[in-house]
Amino acid sequence: MNQITDYPDLWLGALWGTLVLFFAGGAIALVLGVVVGAMRVSPVPVARTVGAVYVNWIRNTPLTLVMFFFAFCVPLLLPGRANFLVLAIWALGIYTATYVAETIRSGVNTVPVGQAEAARALGLTFGQVMSLIVLPQAARSVIPPMMSVFIALLKNTTVAAGFAVVNLGNIRAEMSEKGENQLVTILWVMLAFVLMVFLLAWVQRILERKWRIAR
Repeated sequence: MNQITDYPDLWLGALWGTLVLFFAGGAIALVLGVVVGAMRVSPVPVARTVGAVYVNWIRNTPLTLVMFFFAFCVPLLLPGRANFLVLAIWALGIYTATYVAETIRSGVNTVPVGQAEAARALGLTFGQVMSLIVLPQAARSVIPPMMSVFIALLKNTTVAAGFAVVNLGNIRAEMSEKGENQLVTILWVMLAFVLMVFLLAWVQRILERKWRIAR
């Protein structure tokens, strides 16, 4: 416990960095993923093509390379000093959005086609069909796989440690410089991630129970 009690500011800063990366990156991934997922099932060929190219291009690129692009290429296009935390958030969000989009697409495919066709027959636009008919029903089936995506995002935040972004992924190096036992540090980091994953699993159970009652 002395690693925690002797360096509380260091641990709180690392935990805060992980949470910022997770929540901010998750927000970007969720919004962008829903948009791209809708494009993937859109009746417009151009939208489907753009969505497919984005998903297959980014998803098949290692996250480390995406981080490299945002850390070393994007700053060349932006005036002023780059904020690596913001760049890491966008890298995580854009990368994770591809998995969110595919999860949304799989959920949309579980909704009977006849419901969308009936809605279009009533004169609803594609956006109204998606927002009022399809997505609310698809949400029930995508909760477990979507939570798996966000658990992966939580663990992927450690990749940002290699790009000077403070989080739980680089606290081992900090503790090593202070002469602390690295094995103990790693065990504490593992415990922190296990607790956060358990919290996400608890949220998943609450959402599943809520949607089950709604049925």
